[in-house]
Amino acid sequence: MDLGIKGKIALVSGGDSGIGWHTAHRLLAEGVTVVITDQYQDKLDAAAEQLNAKPNQLYAFTADITSVDSIATLRDRVLDAVGDIDILVQSAGITGAQGLFHELTDEGWMETLLVDLMGPVRLVSAFLPSLRKGGWGRLVFLASEDGVQPYDDELPYCSAKAGILALAKGLSRSYAMEGLLVNCVSPAFIHTPMTDAMMKKRAHKLGISIPDAITTFLDEKRPSIELKRRGTPDEVASVVAFLCSDLASFVNGANYRVDSGSVATI
Repeated sequence: MDLGIKGKIALVSGGDSGIGWHTAHRLLAEGVTVVITDQYQDKLDAAAEQLNAKPNQLYAFTADITSVDSIATLRDRVLDAVGDIDILVQSAGITGAQGLFHELTDEGWMETLLVDLMGPVRLVSAFLPSLRKGGWGRLVFLASEDGVQPYDDELPYCSAKAGILALAKGLSRSYAMEGLLVNCVSPAFIHTPMTDAMMKKRAHKLGISIPDAITTFLDEKRPSIELKRRGTPDEVASVVAFLCSDLASFVNGANYRVDSGSVATI
């Protein structure tokens, strides 16, 4: 399917693995020039090699989205390499501090909110001038089911993702008439390095295998995931790519759930 975005320029944060990597793969296949970014150059280089893009179609630049200075450097490198971007996919994030509310520290809260809420705020702030140029733009945030269905043992992450949903809705009202459409995709329990780490921790805590940790997690913590499995990053990336496309020209301020029914409401 032709998404109508050949020749566009995209920046994908968190692009070295998981949903970010698969989104970059999807966009490259559509003829988009893609810049992937994350913290570590060696991981980015490995990700870029696996993406196997055409010459001058893929760039990999490091950045720490919690640092205003690092993001400014990223912006300058992107402008020098490819010019103004048309698409921004904000996928970078962490699970953050976990535990019941009385077990959490102020430091745990602040680290999670810095990465998962202020990181996206700072990234968008730096690249918004580019996205507002040309009369056409797409901004897609990776939110989470947790933003509307919070869990009591990961409230910092839930709070940050709820903030992302509010941020996206507000931005969607500010810039739509300039051609910049803003939306969210909210996955649930996707097979990524983040959930791998969660399941390893659960397996160790319960003294069970990782497959059993996944099965018991689905049964006990996510009973509304009707397909009874983790989703794949590509299943999420397909929806992200659609929202980046010309096919989504009347989609704005929306939150697309890719969760197999995990959120227990329509």
